[in-house]
Amino acid sequence: MPSRLLPPAGPARGLAAAQLVNSLGDGAFLVTSALYFSRIVGLSPTRIGVGLTLAWAVGALAGVPLGQLADRRGPRAVAVLLATATGASVAAFLFVRGFLPFVLAACCYATAQTGLAAARQALLAALVDRKDRTHVLAHLQSTLNAGLAIGAAFGGVALHYGTRTAYLTVFAMDAAAFLLCALVLLRLPAVAPLTATPGRGPRFAVLRDRPYALVTALNALLLLRMPLISLAIPLWTVTRTDAPGWLVSALLVLNTGAVMLFQVRTASAVRDLPSAARTVARGGALMLASCAVFALSAVGAPGWAAVLVLLVAGGLQVAGEMMQSAGSWQIGFDLAPADQQGQYQGFFGMGVPLARMLGPLLLTALIVDWGVPGWLLLGTLFLGAGLALGPAVRWAERGNSLVSAAC
Repeated sequence: MPSRLLPPAGPARGLAAAQLVNSLGDGAFLVTSALYFSRIVGLSPTRIGVGLTLAWAVGALAGVPLGQLADRRGPRAVAVLLATATGASVAAFLFVRGFLPFVLAACCYATAQTGLAAARQALLAALVDRKDRTHVLAHLQSTLNAGLAIGAAFGGVALHYGTRTAYLTVFAMDAAAFLLCALVLLRLPAVAPLTATPGRGPRFAVLRDRPYALVTALNALLLLRMPLISLAIPLWTVTRTDAPGWLVSALLVLNTGAVMLFQVRTASAVRDLPSAARTVARGGALMLASCAVFALSAVGAPGWAAVLVLLVAGGLQVAGEMMQSAGSWQIGFDLAPADQQGQYQGFFGMGVPLARMLGPLLLTALIVDWGVPGWLLLGTLFLGAGLALGPAVRWAERGNSLVSAAC
């Protein structure tokens, strides 16, 4: 792995190793799972969509209590437990033969994945100095993309053969990867459960923290970029432009490669909450520009011109994505009380399952069905959310200052 992907030696590098291991399995799983459930199990696309929507809804609800568990029982222990549970959930897919077992296994998978993300964020907060967290998370994001790319190549082999055995081998590999991830996490330094600070309020204090809820909601809107690159852009490219089909793969490679190479450098501009808010706002402006250029690709230009326009749009999109990611990491950590990182990271991370749950339906209607006006509306939404995050962060900062003064 290139040195630019490696964080400094110590716990941060152990976290990166765990990230790499499970992303290898996830990359293979993500490119094969939908086709396995449709072609091999025999589920209709509608049933797969309904099942995954239910699963990620359950996962979103589980984030806060599982994050609270990480605070009370120690983030390393809970992360190890949930990595093991995720592996077991993936293994359960090996035995799915109908819709109901699929939904149950998917709910377990989404719940364990969401809780694992919260526990690992809390573990990072405990093991990495506050000033270094965004930098380390940028390394982890680069590592994640590297693992997903390699794993997707393994998944491509399974797609080539297209047999039940090939698909099940991928699922078994992903399950084993999460078990190995649990072992890697177990080798990190133990973290004692956090002792709650007197006067912090009710058990699930994050649910009453209105400024943090607003910040989380705005970040969830920005996370619509996830189904944008994985679903909406490929569908737009194939159905609304004259670009060749292979460009879908090229745009995904562009996105993955850019994050691997430039996420750490992008994150270096983020040092505190004000710089984080500015970086997110700039990312929103780039996302607006990207959406406008994507809209231009449907003006009836010849194939070669459509390719150039889409590549420019993809470059703007990934630049905006990296800025938004770097800023949101700093914001999510710095606004969370030190003794409640688990539950706060669980709440902040709800944006991911919400984007996975609602994003496909929303973006398909907005972009693929509506077209150019939908692109412009989406870009305006990205810009508005990015600009609004600054005032929301300042509101949350004032609330934290009042709590600290009262304590």
